[in-house]
Amino acid sequence: MKNIIQNINKAFDHRIRLGIMSVLMVNESADFSTLKELLGVTDGNLASHTKALELENYIAIEKQFIGKKPNTSYRATAEGRKAFQDHIEALEKLLQKR
Repeated sequence: MKNIIQNINKAFDHRIRLGIMSVLMVNESADFSTLKELLGVTDGNLASHTKALELENYIAIEKQFIGKKPNTSYRATAEGRKAFQDHIEALEKLLQKR
């Protein structure tokens, strides 16, 4: 049998990264507070996982000020959208194997 897990992307192995990408696939962008609340993670945990996805060029990070408050928002890049879609398709194929 061919290696059926070869197209599973290691960048999405962790549930937090999977969650980040899932949110960003259905929303144009999401800010730090929104992701933190939706995923139920700590600041440091979210920061480390978004950094890992940014290093893969799967998400883009934009930092700005809204009034006097800093705001960090995230969006999936075209490369990230493609990689995540490929990952989901590989999971679906894996589930169909019997």
